[in-house]
Amino acid sequence: MAATTSTAVSNLLSSKKNLSSLSLTSANKLPTLSPLPTSSRRQRFIVLSASLNSKPTVLVAEKLGEAGINLLKDFANVDCSYNLSPDELCTKISLCDAIIVRSGTKVSREVFESSGGRLKVVGRAGVGIDNVDLAAATEHGCLVVNAPTANTIAAAEHGIALLAAMARNVAQADASVKAGKWQRSKYVGVSLVGKTLAVMGFGKVGSEVARRAKGLGMHVIAHDPYAPADRARAVGVELVSFDEAIAAADFISLHMPLTPTTAKILNDETFAKMKKGVRIVNVARGGVIDEDALVRALDAGIVAQAALDVFTVEPPPQDSKLVQHERVTVTPHLGASTMEAQEGVAIEIAEAVVGALKGELASTSVNAPMVPAEVLTELKPFVELAEKLGRLAVQLVSGGSGVKDVKVTYASARAPDDLDTRVLRAMIIKGLIEPISSAFVNLVNADFSAKQRGLRISEERILQDGSPESPLDSIQVQIANVESKFASAISENGEITVEGRVKDGIPHLTKVGSFEMDVSLEGSIIVCRQVDQPGMIGKVGSVLGEENVNVSFMTVGRIAPRKHAVMAIGVDEQPSKETLKKIGDIPAIEEFVFLKL
Repeated sequence: MAATTSTAVSNLLSSKKNLSSLSLTSANKLPTLSPLPTSSRRQRFIVLSASLNSKPTVLVAEKLGEAGINLLKDFANVDCSYNLSPDELCTKISLCDAIIVRSGTKVSREVFESSGGRLKVVGRAGVGIDNVDLAAATEHGCLVVNAPTANTIAAAEHGIALLAAMARNVAQADASVKAGKWQRSKYVGVSLVGKTLAVMGFGKVGSEVARRAKGLGMHVIAHDPYAPADRARAVGVELVSFDEAIAAADFISLHMPLTPTTAKILNDETFAKMKKGVRIVNVARGGVIDEDALVRALDAGIVAQAALDVFTVEPPPQDSKLVQHERVTVTPHLGASTMEAQEGVAIEIAEAVVGALKGELASTSVNAPMVPAEVLTELKPFVELAEKLGRLAVQLVSGGSGVKDVKVTYASARAPDDLDTRVLRAMIIKGLIEPISSAFVNLVNADFSAKQRGLRISEERILQDGSPESPLDSIQVQIANVESKFASAISENGEITVEGRVKDGIPHLTKVGSFEMDVSLEGSIIVCRQVDQPGMIGKVGSVLGEENVNVSFMTVGRIAPRKHAVMAIGVDEQPSKETLKKIGDIPAIEEFVFLKL
């Protein structure tokens, strides 16, 4: 196994072949290799370093802390060239084995193509990797690593600084005094003590903001579907649903990632659910707020004040109504801008890049290494099934208790030694985490990502009769100790349950809760529980047809004739809220849920 892993890692670092068929960012979702024991890794590093004949070259394209530069120089030749144009970067990159960037340099497909296969590692000194083309990186055999933890305290402190400055009108009063005015009555503030702060996203930064807000005498609630309730209780924080959080809050502090689920999550509809006079702080991502809607909420008096460190477009336009608004305090994305945080990020990313150049598979890797083609070919449809079951299961969860316990059951005719489920577990974790997170999950970091979020994954294998030619018959995912937005998804044992199998190479959903069905997992699905009576398919189909929503299939699973049934409808596009409401208004429909794959 050691030799196999060493070969695979070495190939990853030096291969110039197109690896698009082996990308975790593509539909193929590949398995990878397990890390070696420490002693084996040391031997592997010596072999790899010796084969290079000389030190690797690391291009530092944006300013990095001195501690990080010194760490790099101990292992590599370091070229610090800042403010390179795209053409200059493409010219220089063919001489480099690794590049370190912050957010200002785009590592595009053209950069990878210009490297001629020499570029082995991209290091992003920070969390977000929007400026790195992940698909191109994987296709060119290049690892991408980031530094997700070093700026946590700095971001939390800046959130608290904006909270206090906003409450006491510090920025506005400062500008007023410097303009020669003395307007004490105009800038009367509000107290923080005794007020309710809703922390939206209870990860590293959110939990640190909560600790500090508790110290200021605030009552803190939080919303995060993955935050363990016991960890929140230890800080003295109550986990609640999204709607409960925004309705109860006097102050809202945003710490959620920007994903399709969270994009513009604060909009006209959600602002209307808030207390009049709520105050909002955002040191996370600009895109989670609909900025035009925020201006309207400020003008209407729904939002009393806002303090923003991030914007949808950075820098924002000079004539931005939001930036120029009198009751808005702004800073130029300073969340991680402390001397200590900058040094910490520099060290973290330097260590990650050096480790990757040595062949070490770090937990901060955000794309996947190569795997044998024959393994990918056999597992490909089951890998896709595993991820989609995870995505379906997490979308069925409701309430603020958080996802903690997940059980995966594999039914197979193969002996346990012939079925390596690590990649399947990783893809289930990927499906559970990625829809509402900025994390990138693969086999390298899946268990690490789950542990960070308090997810406990248990696995069970059921040996059954059948042909061992197929690695699996079915996969079942169960989430325990949670409420469901679709009550029929709760099985007899009280857990959200989804089950699927592969048919003719295509993933199918075969069970939701206790209801059997047969649904091709393509596009999106509307699942309805109904009274089993004639005409139901026609009624729902008519609603969708009137709204120009194309139906790809319909299937019904039932307990017994004329009792309850669950109908699954495949749709090619997402129906509007009005369309879904019309379906829910059909008298025989008892509940329904829209699930996006």
